[in-house]
Amino acid sequence: MVLRKIVKIDEEKCNGCGRCVSPCAEGAIQIIDGKAKVIRDELCDGAGFCLGVCPTGALTIEEREAEAFSHQAVEEHLEKTPHTETQEIEISCFNCTRTDQQAPLFPIRYKGDSVWVCAKCLPQMIHG
Repeated sequence: MVLRKIVKIDEEKCNGCGRCVSPCAEGAIQIIDGKAKVIRDELCDGAGFCLGVCPTGALTIEEREAEAFSHQAVEEHLEKTPHTETQEIEISCFNCTRTDQQAPLFPIRYKGDSVWVCAKCLPQMIHG
């Protein structure tokens, strides 16, 4: 166990919509019994790209003792987890609000938050 940042899901606030599942590239979040859950601590990298799509604010990042993040565990998990269709969600650039239908979007960390930024706004953010 190590002290690290990891996603926390407030079951009281979670409505089970599943929007947080697809932004989690590691497959750490699943809907179980109608609620989102981090299924194994070592799968969650703590990046928090799931936070921005939660309509109820049920997801936060907390610092706590947890199993260390494991790239190997993620690879093994993704290999044996069948791909399922997930609900399409509309995400948009936090800066200009272009959607992924209008411009490529990239997940970034900005001022401590996990946000999406489009390809048109990214150079301005990098170069000022």
